[in-house]
Amino acid sequence: MDSKRQSQISELIKRNFAPIFQEQGPYIFGDAFVTVTQVKVTPDLAQAKIYLSIFQTNDKEAVLRQITNHTHVLKQALAARIRQQVRRIPQIFFYFDETIDEMYKVNDMFDKIKTLYPPASPEEE
Repeated sequence: MDSKRQSQISELIKRNFAPIFQEQGPYIFGDAFVTVTQVKVTPDLAQAKIYLSIFQTNDKEAVLRQITNHTHVLKQALAARIRQQVRRIPQIFFYFDETIDEMYKVNDMFDKIKTLYPPASPEEE
């Protein structure tokens, strides 16, 4: 369970990365749409794991690699935004969040089941 300070720092990082990706994103990863879904901060507040959802691209791994290669630039932009609220800027790591993709896969499975086994109409019963 996260402490109150961990939760605060996580939310601060999450809220401040949205404008950073809007400003720096086209230079780093092009037209892909990247959102921060979750941020987890270690208890000592030294490291932050940032989970990303990536849309509008066929090669999500390449976009994640480009973001990881530009971690220093993104950390500098984050530091400029949250410098007044934290003592130390945490080391950041980026991860791909697959929960939304999994949700779409499950939804597609349910759609296929519905087409294979349509619900019985009240007249047939």
